Amino acid sequence: MDQIGSRGRLSSVPLRRVELHRRVVHGYRRAFRVAGAGPPLVLLHGIGDSSVTWEPVLTDLARNHLVIAPDLLGHGDSDKPRADYSVAGFANGVRDLLGVLGVNRVTLVGHSLGGGVAMQFAYQFPERTERLVLVGSGGAGPEVNPALRLLTLPGAQAALSLLRMPTARWQMRAVVAGLRLLDTALGQDAPDLLRAVDALPDATSRAAFIRSLRAVVDWRGQVITMLDRCYLAAGMPTMLVWGSRDAVVPVEHAHRTHAAMPGSRLEIFDGAGHFPFHTDPERFVTLLEDFLTSTRPATWSVEQWRQQLRAGRPPEVPGQAVDDAAAERNAT
Repeated sequence: MDQIGSRGRLSSVPLRRVELHRRVVHGYRRAFRVAGAGPPLVLLHGIGDSSVTWEPVLTDLARNHLVIAPDLLGHGDSDKPRADYSVAGFANGVRDLLGVLGVNRVTLVGHSLGGGVAMQFAYQFPERTERLVLVGSGGAGPEVNPALRLLTLPGAQAALSLLRMPTARWQMRAVVAGLRLLDTALGQDAPDLLRAVDALPDATSRAAFIRSLRAVVDWRGQVITMLDRCYLAAGMPTMLVWGSRDAVVPVEHAHRTHAAMPGSRLEIFDGAGHFPFHTDPERFVTLLEDFLTSTRPATWSVEQWRQQLRAGRPPEVPGQAVDDAAAERNAT
């Protein structure tokens, strides 16, 4: 029996293999991979990536769970319109897709940009969030790989198109081979980052990528933060997974997030880069299963949310004091 019923809702019959499905939501095609049955897991990919990134772990996770891995709008096999590519917009899109599929409460596993989307989803829809797993997540400080900062500048879309030229591809692969030979952190992540470039075959895809990137990064680094609202995650089971040699979002962000989220669990993959679930998928699945079985889904109430808002003491955001001082000087 098909996992997707005639009305678009997920059935209770487990799908033994991973399948790609598409549903139209608000007039746009939303693609997603789905497999398994049981407590639902939603896997959210990073910027420029797609649900394909979860292939090393998706089948194993589907043995005990209903796994849904969407292609965010503007990514993968989903439509790429001129639309809202903010983190909040992505969170709304995930909520609406789950609504179409008839899934109410989920555990969210977010990688990189997907981690920011997962946190935003939990912030906007706490009543629908059971747990959070953040993997090399954005949102814990301005530091980010300089290449992403450069891609926010004017002319970035044209530069991306040049990378599609055969000579540029050969040169890029030669650079990657050199970085890996030198055992650099960027060399470790480069093959996956090049895969993301390969997923931008046309101007429409590149425009959607640039819009998504500029919503979260500018020439100075990440422009969004979750640290000012981390206190609202009290009572939300949270696990942080990072590679010790992450060249995109430095591992210092893992420790910063861990300190800002008391009770969170921190797992560092020694020697891994920005994609620890690619480096050691077996360990990743084992850790995730252990986290899921050793924690209870979060409970939520309006009164609890109100009390946390009133009593919250958000930590200082890195760089905020400098920005405030500059604003004060400009005002005078």
